[in-house]
Amino acid sequence: MPTPHAGQPELKRAIGPTLLWFFVIGDILGTGIYALTGVVAGKIGGALWLPFLLAFVVAFLTAFSYLELVGKYPKAAGAALYTNRAFHIHILTFMVAFAVMSSGLTSASSAARAFSGTYLQQFVTIPAWVVAVAFVVLLALINFRGVAESVKTNVVLTCVELAGLLVVVGIGVWAVTQGRGEPGRLLEFNTADQSVLIAITSATSLAFFAMVGFEDSVNMAEETRNPSRIFPRSMLLGMASAGLIYLLVAVTSSLLVPVEELSAAGGGALLRVVQVGAEHFPLQLFAFIGLFAVSNSALINMLMASRLVYGMANERIIPGVFGLVHPLRRTPWVAILFTTAIAVLLVTNVDLALLGGTTSLLLLAVFTIVNVAVLVLRREPVKHKHFRAPTAVPVLGALTCAYLASPLSGRPPREYVIAGILLLVGLVLWGINRLFVGKVDFNASKLEK
Repeated sequence: MPTPHAGQPELKRAIGPTLLWFFVIGDILGTGIYALTGVVAGKIGGALWLPFLLAFVVAFLTAFSYLELVGKYPKAAGAALYTNRAFHIHILTFMVAFAVMSSGLTSASSAARAFSGTYLQQFVTIPAWVVAVAFVVLLALINFRGVAESVKTNVVLTCVELAGLLVVVGIGVWAVTQGRGEPGRLLEFNTADQSVLIAITSATSLAFFAMVGFEDSVNMAEETRNPSRIFPRSMLLGMASAGLIYLLVAVTSSLLVPVEELSAAGGGALLRVVQVGAEHFPLQLFAFIGLFAVSNSALINMLMASRLVYGMANERIIPGVFGLVHPLRRTPWVAILFTTAIAVLLVTNVDLALLGGTTSLLLLAVFTIVNVAVLVLRREPVKHKHFRAPTAVPVLGALTCAYLASPLSGRPPREYVIAGILLLVGLVLWGINRLFVGKVDFNASKLEK
């Protein structure tokens, strides 16, 4: 099993509270709100703000568990590490890691569908599936070439994504001051073929996709100055900032555009909001920002997915061929080909709403385990001081995540089928490796770097 090189220096601790705040908010903003506002509106009705608010609350509860764990174990890891330390069940740890990888693929595929079927259509008219496949292949080529990521670059990317959402909010404020908008829509629920509870929970389980990303910040723990002190404030402020922006965007959308139009617009709902609220605003400018936002989300997720596959191969828990590195580009080319092939299958066979819903399903399952893990790991004290969540918070986090991941929330059955197929692929790879290599105790802390 691979071991670190003796005397290898630690990662540079260059991230302070402001950069970490930008990292958190930048990881959250993106495809979810840009692509799924209209789909969520179709599920809930005019009370579009409510599922985004509830999704924020559920994510906020889970964030407390991540904060306790990253303070306790300040390593560049995440859910796989916490699962491994808490339960010591090899297959469970692997399935958590593979679920995180799969969520990256479904998230990137969602972005590809939004890119091809919505925002690019403002510039050219090309069959959406052709563009989606070409987009995924382009991401693979960028991934293969090698991308040097930095948190300071993330600040620039975040500002661009944030600018687009602030445009929507600004248009909403201006329109309301002009006496436009219909406040009564904010309390309307879609009860045509479902109860109010199912309308709320099914919309919330999809809107949760817009809040994911905060958990990725734990991978910056080893590069953060005094993470036990900085992480709680920066993560919670970043999440609160993103949640407030989402809430304002949702209220603006519902005020200005009837639910039927938002739902019909699908992934282009925000384009419709801009068009209705400020008819002279250059629509192509907002479309360009949207292209940038979903492209950035897709690239980050494809990078994460391929590196997770590479990490699992290096830890000898899936066949070693997935750990092959190209001699010239020094990138994990087999892992990139593998994740790209799955993404192509997803974008050509699954629609935007199902991709977003499957992403939230996979991560809600992971978050349920993390919320339980933090309680289990209370039995493993550490010497240094760290953030400790009130016990009721991870309990509520586990219950709410489990409920939103369950069929009781009104989640479409096809999401379970897609998630099941993806996890089955992982299980097959694990079984093949177990057959030929045997049982391997792996270092989960390497999987999510």
